[in-house]
Amino acid sequence: MENHQKEKLFNKGFISITLINFVVYLVYYLLMVIIAVIAQDNLHATLGQAGLASGIYIIGTLLARLFMGKTLELIGRKKVLRYGSLFYLVTTIAYLFIPNMGVMYLVRLLNGFGYGTVSTATNAIVTAYIPKSRHGEGINYYGLSTSLAAAIGPFVGLVLLDKTDFKFIIFFSIVLILLTTIACLIFPVKDIEITKEHRALLSSWKLDSFIEKKVLFISSIGFLMGVSYSSVLSFLASYAEELNLTVYRSFFFVVYALIITFTRPLTGRIFDSYGENAVMYPSYIFLTAGLVVLSFSTTGWVFLLSGALIGLGYGTFMSNGQAVCLKTSDSHRIGISLSTYFIGLDLGLGIGPYLLGELRNFLSFQEVYLVAAVLPVLCIVLYGLFYQKSLNYFKVNEVK
Repeated sequence: MENHQKEKLFNKGFISITLINFVVYLVYYLLMVIIAVIAQDNLHATLGQAGLASGIYIIGTLLARLFMGKTLELIGRKKVLRYGSLFYLVTTIAYLFIPNMGVMYLVRLLNGFGYGTVSTATNAIVTAYIPKSRHGEGINYYGLSTSLAAAIGPFVGLVLLDKTDFKFIIFFSIVLILLTTIACLIFPVKDIEITKEHRALLSSWKLDSFIEKKVLFISSIGFLMGVSYSSVLSFLASYAEELNLTVYRSFFFVVYALIITFTRPLTGRIFDSYGENAVMYPSYIFLTAGLVVLSFSTTGWVFLLSGALIGLGYGTFMSNGQAVCLKTSDSHRIGISLSTYFIGLDLGLGIGPYLLGELRNFLSFQEVYLVAAVLPVLCIVLYGLFYQKSLNYFKVNEVK
């Protein structure tokens, strides 16, 4: 206990990279929640096309994570962070020049690649500043930057959508990314040293150089959770309009943020003290409950209650899934492990809007949210049956 207290978590490096990560994710979520509306209103896209405009961004992110997980350690985390932030800035500026849906898809794809590069770098860099005995707590505090961005970003995006226009929102985003880029150029990144053997493996085109097999299972669970939560990110604004609850749609994410802020430190300590199962199972249950409540919302307070439950569900899972990756990975493969995890999560967020948008042609919004609520239930079953078996499998093979 004494050693735990002596290891300082809130050091300068931890705080700095957490703030950088917050702004990177803030702009991502800010644009994600409005882009479908902009595509429909400004470019006359169908709901399915608008969903694809949201989702194709995540495909770009996925490609970045796939290649940057290994590149982080090969060319250094510092270079990936700095060049990635510059690319993120340039592709954000490109939103000012979108005449049709074809260009929209291209800009979204490239901007997603920029975001994926920077966020993959920050997710790996922060691990160097977290004491090993406080992985769960540290990742949960760091994850608070992501979860708060997931709440504040949509809130800011929807408020700006109501009060301003698309160009103003883009200029606002450019300023935020410019400040982040300057911070990335200044921040003193710790590159890790790798052995010749590890460098040879990372330089190859073997599957192991792109994917960490140890975290494939939790990454698959992340995919299902991402598909489920994408229903909220992509269609909440349209759903609130249908319910005549537009005044509450921005506050939905405020409630989400407040719940995460108050519960995140506690879930991190529970993870470190009692293990991942103590936080994972409740996260699946809360997300299911939140989506069911959302599907039956008719009044403002029920609508906001669903935001609290979804925050306890998806918000808790997102950072603790990351902590699971740290717990099971070797130090020289942390970058690849985290990129593998976020590939699953991002793929779910990317495919989800299109799949659920197409379902909307046959189902009501209420029914779409009920379909999304089934996925965390499936996660409970899969996690209960296979999580421990997957850990045991790799332990046995390591011994051999």
